[in-house]
Amino acid sequence: MLKVHHLSQSRSHRILWLLEELGLDYEIVYYQRDPETLFAPPELKEVHPLGKSPILEDDGRVLAESGAIIDYLMRHHGDGRLAPAPSSPAYDDYVHWLHFAEGSAMLPFLLALYVGRLGEAGEPLRPRIESEAKNHLDYIEQSLREHDYIVGEDFTVADIQITFVLEAGERFEGLGERPTLRSYLDLMHDRPAYKRAVERGGATIEEV
Repeated sequence: MLKVHHLSQSRSHRILWLLEELGLDYEIVYYQRDPETLFAPPELKEVHPLGKSPILEDDGRVLAESGAIIDYLMRHHGDGRLAPAPSSPAYDDYVHWLHFAEGSAMLPFLLALYVGRLGEAGEPLRPRIESEAKNHLDYIEQSLREHDYIVGEDFTVADIQITFVLEAGERFEGLGERPTLRSYLDLMHDRPAYKRAVERGGATIEEV
């Protein structure tokens, strides 16, 4: 059986959500953040050298990095679901959004988190962070104005990736007056698989 090493309030929620969407059986090993530092506990290093979550175990394999785990699950357990066909013109857009979520979009929100801990010392960095966050949110919003989901009219794994970005944006910077993004988040949060993942895994990043 698939085993997910799941850290509370982390990217790990995306893996639980995907597993629920695919209807796969899985086991969860729960970890809690250090209440003072909010870092992952040292026990995770016993599972993988990075000591971060999510970590997936499958048939003797141990995989880290949420994007890589998503790719693995889709190739080995997806059976063609939740993604355009590789021959489809939409497939390149799908791959773009998968990588954009971690490659570009999350950075300003992570910086906002760390800079926020610096207090006044971090204030000089705030304008640049806010500018980048706005740029990325504008880009996502523009795409969602054209269709219900990030890659057209069908839900894909790219929506799982983008939802985490928007939850992080709402938590650390705010989404501002963006009804398109808020409607999209409501649509994602209403998915039964999303709700089941929250029930099994606990709070998502927006509730930190």
